[in-house]
Amino acid sequence: MHVVILGAGGLGCVIGACLVESDVDVTLVARPQHVDAIRRDGLQISGIRGDRSVPMRAVADAREVEGSIDYLILLTKTRDTTVALDSAATLRDRTAVALSLQNSVTKDDRLADWIGRDRVLGATTVEAGTMVGPGQVRHTATAPTSFYFGELDGSESTRAQVLAEMFAKAGMGAQATTSIRQAEWEKLLQISVVAGFSASTLGFREGSAFAHGIATRSGAEHYVTIATELLAVYRAMGFEPRDFFAPFSQFRALAGATFEEAVDNAYALGTTMVANGIIGRPSLHEDIVRGRPTEVEDGLGTYLEAADRHHVAVPTARGAYRVIKTLEALQ
Repeated sequence: MHVVILGAGGLGCVIGACLVESDVDVTLVARPQHVDAIRRDGLQISGIRGDRSVPMRAVADAREVEGSIDYLILLTKTRDTTVALDSAATLRDRTAVALSLQNSVTKDDRLADWIGRDRVLGATTVEAGTMVGPGQVRHTATAPTSFYFGELDGSESTRAQVLAEMFAKAGMGAQATTSIRQAEWEKLLQISVVAGFSASTLGFREGSAFAHGIATRSGAEHYVTIATELLAVYRAMGFEPRDFFAPFSQFRALAGATFEEAVDNAYALGTTMVANGIIGRPSLHEDIVRGRPTEVEDGLGTYLEAADRHHVAVPTARGAYRVIKTLEALQ
């Protein structure tokens, strides 16, 4: 089994290392400084699964990838998708299946335009990793089920099941699903709530993490308000929450809770995450702290557009969006 991770930043490196440790053949396509460091010292990983060094195959140019490819995983920022796929043109005819773990609900269609819909598998995850230096990543978040894979038409899928089993063997909880489109929208709901709250509330503060924010009463109240608004949009699209990524996603409980009950739950989640050392930032917040362009339009912006289409009022979420756009403009 040969897996190629195109755009291997923090998350891609974490996934690649876990697969390599379970004897999967992996090639990372990453930035030159990361490739040089990985080739010299191996990939250095810290975080929730311990500190270790993992020898990895890494290239800086997709044209250096050798052999046939069973699964190509796209993990660039969404804004870099076109450039990344153009650079990988030599891989297209050698790739059996392509999938994207980007924070977007348009990613599958863009992959289909590149390689053909019959070779695209839907996928989504809440696993998280952050680059901390050349060839160095910190594994910051996982969940009992961190990955879902499925066919875009909702059919049963042997190739999705094979992929899920491969990830599970590597220690990453994974399932095949016939509801991948809903899973992707619910993941976008989760990341829009978490990133919208985290980046707009904690801003440029270097040591801040999402868990710290909701482990305060006022932060939990603000988080629940954003979550309630965006959940209303999700339900207006005809979905009912399924908590694909429990315990991080608790939308079913939110849907049936009073405001105070929901705040209590969010506060308890935050304090538990802090106690367990799950101290990370969503990638959008990390981009704000590091002075990089964000993906707010592909996440929270997508939900605001859906809110307009379905005539759902989202004043607090829209305010968070404005704060993020302001912080981005001040970088």
